[in-house]
Amino acid sequence: MGCTIGNGFFLGSNIALQRSGYTVLFLFVLAAVATYFVFEALAKMTAAHPEQGSFRTYAKMAYGRWAGFSSGWIYWSSEMLISGSSLLALSIFTQFWFPQLPLWILSAIYAVLGLVIVILGAKGLEKTEYLLAVMKVTAIVLFILMALAIWLGWFDWNASWTKRTVSWKSIIKPGYLGMWQGLIYVFYAFAGIEVMGLMASGLSEPRKAIRSGFIMLLLVAILYLASIGLLLLLIPLDQLQKEGSPFILGLTSLGFHVLVHVFNAVLIIAGFSTMVASLYGITLMLVTLAEDGDAPKCFINNKQPKGKIPIPVLGLTAAGLLVSILMALWMPKHIFEHVATAAGLVLLYTWSFILISAPKVIKLSTAAKIKGIFALVLMGIAVSGTGIVASSRPGLWVSLLLVAVIASVTLIMNRKWKQPSS
Repeated sequence: MGCTIGNGFFLGSNIALQRSGYTVLFLFVLAAVATYFVFEALAKMTAAHPEQGSFRTYAKMAYGRWAGFSSGWIYWSSEMLISGSSLLALSIFTQFWFPQLPLWILSAIYAVLGLVIVILGAKGLEKTEYLLAVMKVTAIVLFILMALAIWLGWFDWNASWTKRTVSWKSIIKPGYLGMWQGLIYVFYAFAGIEVMGLMASGLSEPRKAIRSGFIMLLLVAILYLASIGLLLLLIPLDQLQKEGSPFILGLTSLGFHVLVHVFNAVLIIAGFSTMVASLYGITLMLVTLAEDGDAPKCFINNKQPKGKIPIPVLGLTAAGLLVSILMALWMPKHIFEHVATAAGLVLLYTWSFILISAPKVIKLSTAAKIKGIFALVLMGIAVSGTGIVASSRPGLWVSLLLVAVIASVTLIMNRKWKQPSS
């Protein structure tokens, strides 16, 4: 849950609200179902073949080395973009307190701090991540309880507040077009579910991962629906459809000015922990790609102490973060939306690899195949929806450019692999 609940929900859900209005609740249900189908396919492959490389290995088993190579680099690209969006989200949260500081300066500060922690290694990182994940979930639960108490009228906190009724006309106002535009950002809120596939390979009983994943996704979906649903009941939609986290906007509108600062601090701390964990995972993934022969040999940790990240790997990660900082400098307007769109799209490309690999790796029932087709169609709708709105198109072009570059490199490498060794 700690890997999944992050800035994609705390900030990205605001874009979904702007596009889809009240229908965002229905989109969360659809995305949760499709996300579970992706995880179920991955967990079944893990149960049958518990491999450390997870979906990279299964893509290779299904279609050959080119598929393992390209899926690995597409996933690395998605995680790099997710780290960049987390960096920008942290900066946006911090601007709530320091609006005079430019976004790129705050991004640079968080990038340096994140890299320093990654350089120090994994010691204590796991326990810290667990603690901050608990903090993140607890903050959402407390928000739900507080909002529920307000709605039920358990205490008289604001004499000017009255219960609102939402008309059916206002619910369906965004229509299919609004839902189409917002779907990608709802999917992005579930980013991280594929990490459970990587973790499942280390379980003593990998078959139990399917049940664990179902429980975990059900809990996440309930938290998402309850918190966003209560926000929509308590706050007029137009007050939530502004720049910023819907939770900060909601608490501000309700008059909880002290809690606004507390919640903002939680968002920054929890968001930073997610970014650091993602950065550490990215660097380790480059090492494993190199060990499998799918990345330059200089990324292999041969001469460094165990747990230390090779300098070339850190350099590539730093370069990726630098791109996000420069984007924050050159085009601060809608910058989070651009990066979040690209990150969500590239992540869905990875999930698609998982779904098309499953029938080749394991024997699937007819019901499982239908589930996979449903998820693929829904993800295809989400991808195509980003081309409708002008502010989403840069993210679409970036994602397609990344895929084109990786595809070109894969073609070159595939020819090299087919050449007889001298």
